[in-house]
Amino acid sequence: MALNILIAVAGLMGAGGVILAAAAAHGGANASLESGAHMLLFHAVAVLAGSAVLDRALLWRPALLLALGGWALGASLFAADIALRTFAGHRLFPMAAPTGGTILIAAWIALAVAAVASASFRR
Repeated sequence: MALNILIAVAGLMGAGGVILAAAAAHGGANASLESGAHMLLFHAVAVLAGSAVLDRALLWRPALLLALGGWALGASLFAADIALRTFAGHRLFPMAAPTGGTILIAAWIALAVAAVASASFRR
């Protein structure tokens, strides 16, 4: 069930990324929208790949789940804040984009922890 949810979230992130990329392309070059699109698209692929790693039980599950959730939450916060600023003229909440970026950094560190912990458990 968790894998299905993660894959569905990755699909929604990918769709959102394409929508933001199209909006940036058709609304004039908007570096902010392009940045949000890239964050969503890149991390959608990361969530999808991480879901496959989770299914194969290749890494330590608790840290990997943190990484997957962090990628989804962080990229979504980042992109949503940028989209709202562009289209509605206000922020999601103060510091939403930097918070999303910080969550993304922590999620990538969680992936490293999952790999190291998994290697140490196999000894």
